Amino acid sequence: MKATGIVRRIDDLGRVVIPKEIRRTMRIREGDPLEIFTSNDGDVIFKKYSPIGELANLASQYAEVMGKGSALPVIICDRDGCVAAAGISKREVLERRLSVQLEELMDQRKTYTLKPGTEGTLFPLEGIDRRAAVAVPILSAGDVVGAVCMMAAESGAVPTETDVKLAQVAAAFLGKQMEE
Repeated sequence: MKATGIVRRIDDLGRVVIPKEIRRTMRIREGDPLEIFTSNDGDVIFKKYSPIGELANLASQYAEVMGKGSALPVIICDRDGCVAAAGISKREVLERRLSVQLEELMDQRKTYTLKPGTEGTLFPLEGIDRRAAVAVPILSAGDVVGAVCMMAAESGAVPTETDVKLAQVAAAFLGKQMEE
């Protein structure tokens, strides 16, 4: 654990304020769920809860099937980073943070599709120079919980209508799995 030097007191209702600097660094937004753990040493640990993280195995299998069916690399993200990938080096993308562009797209609840003749500007992950061909937000119980992204082909080919539908179905399926 990393010491921050920040001390907060618990109020009479048992609440504690997480400092703004930590919320900003860890990308904790209002309404984000946090998991609370205790250790044998008596530590209390707060961890961002990722519903998609709970489905990481299923998401990984779904990404593999999508990648084989479309021949495009696939990544599945939660609100913070990549949790599953297929057709692309997992070591390169797993646990990478989302780009601001993808976060904004998710907040707007819009589907992104790379158009013919355009350079495409959606780079879904920070530090990765691969653009998205399709990106679809995953909605669960009305909340945005992640995204399904099909990465652009190295050849520069644009995604087909089938690719877009495949990503939309994957996002709807994963969203439904989290509701149950």
